[in-house]
Amino acid sequence: MKEDRVMVIGGGLAGCEAAFALANCGIPVDLYEMRPHRQTPAHKTGLLGELVCSNSLKSEDIGTAQGVLKQEMRRIGSIILEIADRCRVPAGSALAVDRHLLGSYLTETISNHPLIQVINEEVRDLPDSRLTVVASGPLTSDALSESLIELTGQEHLFFFDAVAPILDAGSIDMAKVYWGSRYGKGESDYLNCPLSEEEYDRFYQELINADSLPVTEVDQGLYFSACTPIEVMARKGRDTLRFGPMRPVGLPDPRNDKVPYAVVQLRNENREGTMVSPVGFQTRMKWGEQERVLRLIPGLENAKFLRLGVMHRNTYINSPQLLNTALQFKDRPNLFFAGQIIGVEGYMESAATGIIAGINAGRRCLGSELATVPEDTMLGSLINYVCDPQQERFQPMNANFGLLPPLGIKVRKRADRKLQLAKRSELKIREFSEIFVN
Repeated sequence: MKEDRVMVIGGGLAGCEAAFALANCGIPVDLYEMRPHRQTPAHKTGLLGELVCSNSLKSEDIGTAQGVLKQEMRRIGSIILEIADRCRVPAGSALAVDRHLLGSYLTETISNHPLIQVINEEVRDLPDSRLTVVASGPLTSDALSESLIELTGQEHLFFFDAVAPILDAGSIDMAKVYWGSRYGKGESDYLNCPLSEEEYDRFYQELINADSLPVTEVDQGLYFSACTPIEVMARKGRDTLRFGPMRPVGLPDPRNDKVPYAVVQLRNENREGTMVSPVGFQTRMKWGEQERVLRLIPGLENAKFLRLGVMHRNTYINSPQLLNTALQFKDRPNLFFAGQIIGVEGYMESAATGIIAGINAGRRCLGSELATVPEDTMLGSLINYVCDPQQERFQPMNANFGLLPPLGIKVRKRADRKLQLAKRSELKIREFSEIFVN
C-alpha cells in the first residue's frame, strides 16, 4: 500500500467513476473491491459495476430528471455512460443495457488503465490519514460498517426502513386541501387533505386489500415502530389510522370550521415547498398500488409521484451532519464519500456522486480548491439535499425536478417548465466543467 496513491473503496458504479475521475487528473489509484473473494447477498459476479437490480439506467428524455442528470454526467466525463452506450439494448427512450457486457467492459477499462490498480481485497478499517474515497454502497461489509460507526459516532447503520412517497406539490388540487397545523400551534406549515366518512371507508378498504411486497423472515419486526408501513398499521383495525397518522383532532377546516372525519397531512420535503410527503405514510405497497390507492385521497387525484415508497435494508451515513457539498467528511479532510452510502438512490445518482468525489479527492491531492456543483443543476441540487445540515429527518433521495430551485419566471405548462430547467442546468454544468473537469 502506497500512501501517495489515492484509495477508493468499492468497485460499484460510484467507485469506478471516482477512480476514473482521479486517474484523469493524473493521480494513481488503488481501487479496492472485495468481490469475488467475498460476495454480498445481492451480487453474483466479481465484475466491477455489476447491476444487481434492473438493467435500466432510466430515461434519456431531457424532459425527465433522469435525462437531465445524464446530460450533466456526460458533460463531466462519466465513464459509466460512455460504456453504457456500447451495451445498449432496445428500451424506447430509456437507456437499458446488457448488464454482463456493461460489467465486462467496465472491468476491462478500469483494470487496464495505467494509473488504476484493482485490488480484490476487503477493506475492514478506514485508513487514518490516507486520501480515500468511500463508495462501498448499501451492502457495505460488517467489518467496514463497524469502522464507519466508530468514525461517525452512529450506533446503527443497518436497518429495515419503510419510506413514504414524495409528491410534486404542484400536482395537488389546492381547491380540496387547506393549510394548517394541529391545534393551530406554530405556523400553518402542513397541507391537510380532509376525508369524509365515506371517503375514508373507501380508502381504508382499498388500502388493506392492496398488493404489497412480501416481507421475508429476516425483515420481520426489524423496522422502526415509527416507520411501520401504513397498510400494516391499517390491518390492526378500521380506526387505527384515525387515531394515528390520519387523526383529524385539532385540524378544523377553515372553510367551514368543521373537523373532518380523517385527515392526511402533507409535509414539505424541501425549503422551496416544491416537494411534499404524506406524514406517517411509509409503505411497502407495490408501486402501481401506491399510486392507485393514494390517489383516492381528496386533493391527490392527479398527484405526480417524485419518489415511491419502499421498504428495504439500508446502509447509509447521516450525510447532512457529516459531509460538506464537496462530499468531503467534515472532520477528516482526506476522506470523501460517494454513492448510496451517502443517501442517494439510483444507479445514475450513485455514479454521478462518484465523479464529484473523485474530482474533489483529486483536487485535494493537488492542493487545489474543491469543486461545488451549482445548485441549479440536477446533480448539484441532489448533493445540496444530501448535505443540507438543516435536515432533521434525513432519508435517501433520487434525482427529481422538485429538488431544483425555481426558475424565477412563471412558466405555465409543466413540460415547458421542465425544458427551461434542463436548459438552465445545461448552461451551469458547462460552466462548471470548463473550470473543474480536465
